[in-house]
Amino acid sequence: MTALPAQSAPAPRRAPGSAPQRRLRPAPEPSAGLSRPRLAYAIIAVGAVAVIVVAQLLLSIALAQGAYEIDAHQLRQAELAREEQKLAEELDRLESPQYLAMNAEALGMVPNTAPVYLRLSDGAVLGEPTAASAGAAASGGLVPNALIDGVPPVTAQQAGETPNGGAGGGTPADGAGAQVAPPPVSDGLPTPATH
Repeated sequence: MTALPAQSAPAPRRAPGSAPQRRLRPAPEPSAGLSRPRLAYAIIAVGAVAVIVVAQLLLSIALAQGAYEIDAHQLRQAELAREEQKLAEELDRLESPQYLAMNAEALGMVPNTAPVYLRLSDGAVLGEPTAASAGAAASGGLVPNALIDGVPPVTAQQAGETPNGGAGGGTPADGAGAQVAPPPVSDGLPTPATH
């Protein structure tokens, strides 16, 4: 900041009677050829906006339809998961030792209260062999299973029925529902043919 006044260039002097020079010129008149491109640009812009709006509408419809399909698949998956859980619980019930023992007793099997073992190294028989008896004390379960109450044993079910009372695909080949007789035992237990 100085105390000296700012100096500027002096303005040019004009003659007292002269008119100032005009530097501006009038714009040329628009011709008819210039309006066509402007109309074409407007049509292209409006068409592009219309195409964008239609594309957005179609995309919204496709997304909404996909959301409905996903929802339907999720509902089906939940239904199948419940069915799988129900079948797994039924399988656990049918695999229980109490149900297997009840079916074995219904088929005529009895538990052996005096087991006998055969030692293979020298052929010695360990234990006293006795005939198994079908008494109530021999077949009674020590731990009851409330899940199998009211479920009939295999012998009481109708032919082609599953243990829960539904129709199953395990029907015999002859279609009569008769039980297949076990193979006859001649000189001991039958053994499978192996290779």
